[in-house]
Amino acid sequence: MTGKPILQVLSGESVWPPPVWLMRQAGRHLPEYRATRAVAGSFMDLCLNPELAAQVTLQPVRRYGMDAAILFSDILIVPWAMGQGLTFAEGEGPRLPPIRDRADLDRLDAKGAAARAAPIMKTVRRVRLALDADHPRTTLIGFSGALWTVACYMLEGKGGGEFKQARRLIHADPEFFAALMAKLEEATLAYLLAQAEAGAEVLMIFDSWAGQLPPEAFRKWVIEPTARLRAAIKAARPDLPVIGFPRLAGPMLAEYAAATGVQAVGMDTAMDPAWAAANVPARTALQGNLDPEALIAGGTALRTQAEGILAAMKGRPFIFNLGHGVEQPTPIEHVMQLMEILRAA
Repeated sequence: MTGKPILQVLSGESVWPPPVWLMRQAGRHLPEYRATRAVAGSFMDLCLNPELAAQVTLQPVRRYGMDAAILFSDILIVPWAMGQGLTFAEGEGPRLPPIRDRADLDRLDAKGAAARAAPIMKTVRRVRLALDADHPRTTLIGFSGALWTVACYMLEGKGGGEFKQARRLIHADPEFFAALMAKLEEATLAYLLAQAEAGAEVLMIFDSWAGQLPPEAFRKWVIEPTARLRAAIKAARPDLPVIGFPRLAGPMLAEYAAATGVQAVGMDTAMDPAWAAANVPARTALQGNLDPEALIAGGTALRTQAEGILAAMKGRPFIFNLGHGVEQPTPIEHVMQLMEILRAA
């Protein structure tokens, strides 16, 4: 018994009512976040300011009593730390100089990435100290983007769309793509282990664009890299749990769970929880998958969907979450309504 509900679930226990946290819980729907962001300046300035990033990480724990604090950062910190430029244009998302050839690839410094990301580790240490002092049952989650998803951004130079540069490259020049993935894997592993050393108790790997790939490519570029990362993390930190989130994996979710060795898999909004409960290995915890739009709607719509998810998950190791991130228009009172529904489960 750890005393931390999320760690209990990730060790294979069915905790009821289930623990809860929300993807993007530390973000734009909170007025305290907007005030902190105004002090910081740009999004990157906020990510790289340990004092302010720690405040943002802790804000939803203090307001809602979430069972986890997830590090406030971004999945593109690793390419930034490797030396690829990264900016965030207001209303347009991330922008990176796209990787196009060997010269671009050679300029990336995988070995120095963790050192350049040192401000992130200062944030992790600050948050862990604060949680230990004031929220001893709350788990600290560190994270990175998965290799496939981050490579998509690195090649495209921006988010959104169908990431055709990456999808074409795995067919037209798989050796070049594999070389990019190898560099990215080295940097990502070092970055994740540095978070664990700084105090993260769980690591989450976000593969936001896993659903872009057909099954064989999914196995090669989503499952296999994640399995290698998980094995390397286990070798270094045997007791450190990992959550994988292969968004829009569909029926590949069960194979991903069985093959990667992660302790939990995230269910996206499109996943049928009953199907996941029946097909994902029983030893693997499930996390998810309330529609963020239902959270915005609140009322009966929110209650109906939340109770349906709870019914499908009863008896399994389960962490309640969204199927994607909290959206900016989400009313605070609707998050409070959700917390009340879960407490009464």
